[in-house]
Amino acid sequence: MTLAPLTTADPIIQFHVFCALISIALSPLVLFRRRRNRLHKITRYAWVLGMASLALSSFGIREFALVGPLSPIQGLAAFTLWSLWVGVRHEAHGRFWAHHLVFRNLYWYGLLVAGTFNFLPGPRMNEVVFGGSDELGVWLIGAVAFGVTLYHLNRRLRVGALV
Repeated sequence: MTLAPLTTADPIIQFHVFCALISIALSPLVLFRRRRNRLHKITRYAWVLGMASLALSSFGIREFALVGPLSPIQGLAAFTLWSLWVGVRHEAHGRFWAHHLVFRNLYWYGLLVAGTFNFLPGPRMNEVVFGGSDELGVWLIGAVAFGVTLYHLNRRLRVGALV
């Protein structure tokens, strides 16, 4: 593991990684605590700000452009910004179940699953964490895909058992 690929990266990439780390670190406090108290209220603003900054900073990353200056990262960023807005609206209108669902899905799919693709062969995070070992990045993505599949199968079986 070496931080050299990040320290030599463009400032927008460094900021993007910083926002991702802040969002990942705050997620358990915001999303998985049973009691919604003052700590939740304070950290939720920081989490939404971190996620919005993460999404907005991705528009400055041009390394994987596929369609003109855009890449799938920018599509995901637009969806993230929209989801943040929808989640905040649900909370403002008292639809807490929908609010909780939007933000939990945004965490799992928009932050963790999408973030896992940074470990594909090529991106800087593969080089930072695995020293550029392409095989380890592919194995990690496979393990995450397997875990997500098991999670969804388990949920479907539990829901089907309740019906």
